[in-house]
Amino acid sequence: MINVGIDVHKKRCQACLKDEKGKLIEELSIPNSTQGAEQLARLLESYGEAKIVLESTGNLWTRIYDTLNQSRTAFKVVLANPNKTRIIAEAKIKNDRMDARVLADLVRADLVAESYVPTPEIREQRALLRQRRSFVNDTVAVKNRIHNLLDKYDLQPHYSDIFGKQGREWLRNLQLPPIERTILDVNLKQLQNLEESIHTLTVKIAQEAINRPDVKLLMGFTGIDYYSAMLLINEMGPITRFPSAKKLVSYAGLAPGIRQSADHTVHGRITRDGNKYIRWILIEAAQNASRFDPKLRPFYLRVAAKRGHQKAITAAARKMLVSIYHVLKRQETY
Repeated sequence: MINVGIDVHKKRCQACLKDEKGKLIEELSIPNSTQGAEQLARLLESYGEAKIVLESTGNLWTRIYDTLNQSRTAFKVVLANPNKTRIIAEAKIKNDRMDARVLADLVRADLVAESYVPTPEIREQRALLRQRRSFVNDTVAVKNRIHNLLDKYDLQPHYSDIFGKQGREWLRNLQLPPIERTILDVNLKQLQNLEESIHTLTVKIAQEAINRPDVKLLMGFTGIDYYSAMLLINEMGPITRFPSAKKLVSYAGLAPGIRQSADHTVHGRITRDGNKYIRWILIEAAQNASRFDPKLRPFYLRVAAKRGHQKAITAAARKMLVSIYHVLKRQETY
């Protein structure tokens, strides 16, 4: 059995091979490509069994992970959680070779904090859903630029929705200095392109969601539509991987931070150490549910009276996530 640590980067990966006693066998640098991964797989197959660890770095690890995982030899491939592999982040001497050596030592000692590895299908769904969110954020940025331009000339539209049909016609006919007029036209064109792209993605997401029973279950919650349901399901992955609702809340970063000293315990703000997409969509949903959900509104009002609106919304989002866990676990309606 050999132990392999792989430090992953955009174009190349540094691999370190060690035996069971920690003796260095070989070090090599390979391209971060399917061909590079196949080259590494062939080398490792010549040694027989191998335990392999890669550090999770965005989407850069997927090619190496998938190729090694599908190798003819049954490798044990682990994706390390970078937030918990602090020994690398805190090292005084840090380079690719040292990082790979440390990873090899960690996997040899079974000290790797593993990350969840979503299936290729879930990765594709995540990419679709996250891209839509990114485009929506881009539209907000474009609209803010247009508002700033209007503020510069103290122009006040006579329409409640400046980006509605009449508001856009007013924007297209505004008399502005030539350069500012060009800037406004470019922003309006960019906004239209973004909205068309969002529509295309929205249609695709709806097609993916329409026949999914778990999506229909989550749409029973106030404030959750098919997009929100799809995002939650794909960001969480199989609900069975969470042994309790508490674990799911922690994964989403909605658990309150705790500091303990002797017999003294202090509960602080939420940790935010978790999946930002789950946290974001639940906060959005809680804004709606806190107003219209007959089960959640009394809870929100009680917390808001003591701790204010924002903390009450966060608490409502956390409570919604606990209910979502039980709904998916039991396959029962809310």
